[in-house]
Amino acid sequence: MTDRAGTAHPVPPLVGRSGHLEALAGHAAAARAGQPRLVLLDGPAGAGKTALLRAALADGGPFAGMTVLHGSCRAVEATTGYSAVRALFGPLGLTGRRGRTSTLLDGGARHALPALTAAPQEGDALPGGTFSVLQGLYWLTVNLAADGPLALVLDDAHWCDERSLRWLDFMLRRADGLPLLVVAAHRTEAGPAARDALADLVAHHLPVSLRLGPLDTPRVAELTGLLFPAQQPRPSFVDRLASVTGGNPLQVVRLLDDLRAAGLGPDEAGERRMAEIGGRTVAASVHRVLEHQPDWVGRTARAMAVLGDEDTAYLAALAGLSVPHVEEAVDVLREAGLVRADRRELVHDLVGAAVLETLGAAQAAELRLRAARLLSDIGRPPEESAAQLLLVPGTADAWALDVLRAAATQAEHRGAPEAAARYLQRVREAGPDDPALLTRLAKALAENDPERSLSLLHEAHDLSTDARARTSTAIQLALTCLSVQRAPQGTRILTEALDALDAEVGPVPDPAERELRTLAESALLIVGSDEKSTFPQALRRAARTPEPPGDTPAQRQQLAMLSVLCAADAGRAADSARRARRALRTPDAPLGTWSLLPASLALYLAEEDRAADDALEAVLRDSRDKAAVWTYALALSTRAMFRLENGAVTDSAADAQTALEIIGRERWGDNATMAHTAHATSLVARGETERAEEALSAIKRSGLDRFVWEYHWYLMALGRLRQARGDVEGALETFVACGDSLEEAGLANPVFAPWWLEAACLLGGLGRTEEAREFAERGAAPSERWGTLRARGYAALARGASTPGAAAVEPLREAVALLRSSPARGHEARASLMLGRALVREGRAREAREHLREAVALARRCGCVALARQARQELVAAGGRMREITSSALDMLTGTERTVAGLVASGAGNREVAQSLFVTVRTVELHLTSVYRKLGVQRRADLGAALRAEGAVSRPGGDGR
Repeated sequence: MTDRAGTAHPVPPLVGRSGHLEALAGHAAAARAGQPRLVLLDGPAGAGKTALLRAALADGGPFAGMTVLHGSCRAVEATTGYSAVRALFGPLGLTGRRGRTSTLLDGGARHALPALTAAPQEGDALPGGTFSVLQGLYWLTVNLAADGPLALVLDDAHWCDERSLRWLDFMLRRADGLPLLVVAAHRTEAGPAARDALADLVAHHLPVSLRLGPLDTPRVAELTGLLFPAQQPRPSFVDRLASVTGGNPLQVVRLLDDLRAAGLGPDEAGERRMAEIGGRTVAASVHRVLEHQPDWVGRTARAMAVLGDEDTAYLAALAGLSVPHVEEAVDVLREAGLVRADRRELVHDLVGAAVLETLGAAQAAELRLRAARLLSDIGRPPEESAAQLLLVPGTADAWALDVLRAAATQAEHRGAPEAAARYLQRVREAGPDDPALLTRLAKALAENDPERSLSLLHEAHDLSTDARARTSTAIQLALTCLSVQRAPQGTRILTEALDALDAEVGPVPDPAERELRTLAESALLIVGSDEKSTFPQALRRAARTPEPPGDTPAQRQQLAMLSVLCAADAGRAADSARRARRALRTPDAPLGTWSLLPASLALYLAEEDRAADDALEAVLRDSRDKAAVWTYALALSTRAMFRLENGAVTDSAADAQTALEIIGRERWGDNATMAHTAHATSLVARGETERAEEALSAIKRSGLDRFVWEYHWYLMALGRLRQARGDVEGALETFVACGDSLEEAGLANPVFAPWWLEAACLLGGLGRTEEAREFAERGAAPSERWGTLRARGYAALARGASTPGAAAVEPLREAVALLRSSPARGHEARASLMLGRALVREGRAREAREHLREAVALARRCGCVALARQARQELVAAGGRMREITSSALDMLTGTERTVAGLVASGAGNREVAQSLFVTVRTVELHLTSVYRKLGVQRRADLGAALRAEGAVSRPGGDGR
């Protein structure tokens, strides 16, 4: 066994726990075989959990052959973010100058540093770094397990901080195939420091529970014999001992030690003394020890109870003693069995509690205050002082408030928002009317308690009197409203704040006021563009907003929103694209997500696909670097939707399925819709309608019909699915509902969700050309105004579908020509099919066959299997010859398999692929195994050639403009 955490503590003899050791050995064997396990050791205080762990950690114990990290949680650190993580990983020494070069921190594991460092450096942290730290710790664990089976052993887990428990939950959800054993000892009667986080861990992973009950009478007799080897215990003595202690090993040992110190043994005299002592064995034993010692021994014990294992000089400073006095006191307490043999720490937290009982509440609070100041004076991180301050009741003084604020900053840097919130809450108790503090506290609570965060922001906003401060809080309040799906409320608040700011600063604001106003304007456009009820207001505001120069982040964000709202209002594509390009013009500054994503949509709609792809790639690259999984999944889903309309069905499916795999493991996954929509649409295009229906039914977002963007893409997918399944009237009803909803919102862009095109083509195919013409005409004017080749091609296609007889041929020829010059390969294939069909009706079979063959070829290259089969069927009916359309080996790959295969073929290793896709190495291995089987290759070196042979290296998608 490789013990990465130092020497073991001596503990009382282990009696009656051989079955538990055997069970741990069995779970360790399963972990070595790649079956990760979570084991909880449950039992009351003093049941022997620590003794059992020490026995398991010993050479030749159940964890033999494993790398073992073990640590203990402390009550004083229960509110300090990642304190348990540091107890486990601290001995690895990864935070020093040399440690930071360790291969254990390779790749994504470097994001773990904020959690590992007692005082995280600002450069270690990432914006919004909560997930990135979790991801970093996961990869650190993977790197450790790569060297062999790994055991993480955590004692006193009832004192474990919330962030460490969240990490354990995060890691175990991704541990499939890892040779990992997690063992946590937990006191059953203690209220956990992080009750909800521990409950989630247990609920999600159904751990194996090993219960440590009381020792029975024979085991109590055995333990007595070990402590009194020269005397045969009297049976009535053992019975009395078992009765008084309840069979609790710690109490048995403490009571026997007391008897031995008094010169008594396991005989009649010892039995009489037990009757006098009665219950509360541990506390009574500790009190008796201290009563018979000089005052300086008790003062030293109390210093250790507060500070824990600490340097003798600091214990002396807190106790008000000389160092020699403290050293001698530690020896005395160790001889009495109250201090561990290998360090200056009390043997059990029950002993520490009993020691502090000798002080009154006021004196204990004063001692902790002195400890907090001492830790600050010797240069310890603010969180160490704050941990002491949180245990002191009452309102803190000015110095303590400064320490708590500094500790909150430290917690924020390490990605521990729960700890930051606790520190700030104590500060709030001294100044509840501080808007800046309420805003900061709200930010700390935003991820785990968004409702309370929103309430605090309302309080901060109401308390702010200056228009500038109110605008700042309104921005954060509105964006928080957006995150909890209350965008209309955020829109109203931010509108009022902007009006008040304009009234106060007047027509000539100073530069800072101008930037604040621009930021608020851009936030208002973002929030107002989320739901249909506020979208018309956002369009009106965008129409009257002058274009900013684009010199600052706020101006670029505003330009991005103006570009997409111009597109939504069906202005001119050139104007929308110009604004989007200016928003992305940043020679010396990184762009934010709220600049890149809106600009990418505007550029896609304007047919500037290369620029749109570059913007999305920038989002993906940045979110990979920062482990920002929500942003990564959103960008993938957005790109999947773009690729669909460009006819890159296979690539779209790869993006959508990768996003779904990521989303499925996250708590916020139920709010995601675009990945499901893109996945369903790609399945319809491939003729897999049953799976498409399953994909759409997996959408769980409540109130979907309120939202501007996702809802209409969803309706388009549903309408196409119903049409593919032969439900013509249901499909028509869905397309019309999409159009009505878009009109209600004011979203007039003809290519964003071209419901009118689908309705016209559907009705034209049924011969209902009069009805089809109505829909074709509804799209004609906006398409001409928008002016892109795609839009004009759609209009020509709808016109051809709604024109009866021979007159349909010319608009369909026009549609083919226009769409051929656009990125819309799938719709070009569709137009070729419809043109061939019209020519067949006019008796021009030879010419028709050329267009039908072209439709088959185009559809196959796009991955539109259903369209290719339909075109092939009509080609044969027109007298042509062509073999049945069959799936290629590449078609057999799932979207995620295709993504993994492409990355591996480009030279990426399994771990690199896993990190870039936010999945586990095991998941990558499983996907690769499936890819090898489907493509008939034996090794990764052959993968690139196999993909090229199947045509996977080229992506349909137009001219790449």
